[in-house]
Amino acid sequence: MPRHGEISAAGASPEDVAHWCANQNWPVHPLTPLRKTPPANCRNCGKDRAHAPETCACLREGRWCHSFHAATTDHELIRRWWSLEPNFGVAVSCGPADLVVIDVDAHAAQVPDRTRLLPGISIDARVNLSGLSSGYDTLALLAALRGQPNPVDDRTTLRVRTVSGGCHIWYRRTAEDPPYKSSTGSGKTALAWQVDVRSTGGYIIAPSTRTSTGRYERVGSATLPAPLPRWLGAELVRTGHVHAPPQPLSAPTRRRVTRNSRDRAWRALETLLAAVDACATIPEGAGFTEKLNRAAFTAGGFSQGGRISLDEACQLLIDAADRARPHQAARNRQIIKSALAAGARRPLHPEGRP
Repeated sequence: MPRHGEISAAGASPEDVAHWCANQNWPVHPLTPLRKTPPANCRNCGKDRAHAPETCACLREGRWCHSFHAATTDHELIRRWWSLEPNFGVAVSCGPADLVVIDVDAHAAQVPDRTRLLPGISIDARVNLSGLSSGYDTLALLAALRGQPNPVDDRTTLRVRTVSGGCHIWYRRTAEDPPYKSSTGSGKTALAWQVDVRSTGGYIIAPSTRTSTGRYERVGSATLPAPLPRWLGAELVRTGHVHAPPQPLSAPTRRRVTRNSRDRAWRALETLLAAVDACATIPEGAGFTEKLNRAAFTAGGFSQGGRISLDEACQLLIDAADRARPHQAARNRQIIKSALAAGARRPLHPEGRP
C-alpha cells in the first residue's frame, strides 16, 4: 500500500490507491477499467433508470451499484471489489470526503460572449479577452478580478492534470464552510466557463487512475488538499454552489390528534429515531438508509392516521439524519420526503398496524 504521499507512485496498483484514499477518510468507488464512468449497475438498476439508490438491495449487500452512493472507506470491501476486477479505476465521493475540487477544462469549443464567461459578473468592454480559449483563462480572469492568486498555480494543495489537458484542483472544506454542491455543467451553476465544481453529489477521479487515453497525474509536490481559500468559498456561494435551506415538506391533510394515541405513536417513533441516531457511531454498514426510511415511513403513516404532528416528526427526522450522516444533508431530505409520502398513503395506528 502506498505510504503517505505516494498516491502517484509508479508501482501503486488501483487497489493500493483506493486503500490510500480510504486512509485519508475519502470514500471510494470503482470506475469501469480505462474509463471515467462507474461500472454498470445491477440488472434491475440497468432496466429502471429511475431506480432509487436508497431502495437498491445492491448497496445493502456490499455491491458498487449507484456510483458515489456506494463509496466506502471499508478496507475489506475495497479488497473484495478490486480482487474481482483489479483494473477498476478509483473515484472519490467528494461530499463525504469534505472535498471541493475545482475542475478546469481545456476543451476545444466556441468561446461564448463575455457576458457568459463568468456567471453573474459583467466584464467591462475595455478588458482585453484576446487569446482566451479555456477554463484556465476564465479562472485566471476571475482570480485577477478578485485580486487573488490563480488556483491553478496553488502549490500548497493537491493538483491533478487530467487526460484531456485540464486540471483538478483539490481543496478541503473546513468546519466554517457550508456544504457545497457540484456543478451540473450549466452556465448558471458553473464557477466560470469551462470551470466546474465537484463536491456533494459528485465524484472525482483519483490521481494515478488510467483511462484509455492516459493517466491522471499529480502536479507538483503537494499530496493532500489545502483548506478552501475564503475568496473561492465566497465565489461558490455567489454562483449557487450551496444547498438552499430545506423547504418544509408538504403535509397531507391530518386528522385530529388525541393525547393517548399521540403518546403511544411518539414512543414508537422515538424508538425508530434512536436507531437512526445510533448510526452516528458507525460510519459504514449501519443500515442507515433502511433505518431512516422506516422511521420516515412510520411517521408518515402515523401523521395521516391522526396520531402525530407531521411538522414535528419531519424536523426530528431531519435532525437525527443529519447527526448521523451530516455530509449528505440533501440526500437525507430526499429519503425523508419520499418515505413520508409513501407512509402517508398507509395510515397507521399507534401499534404500527394499518
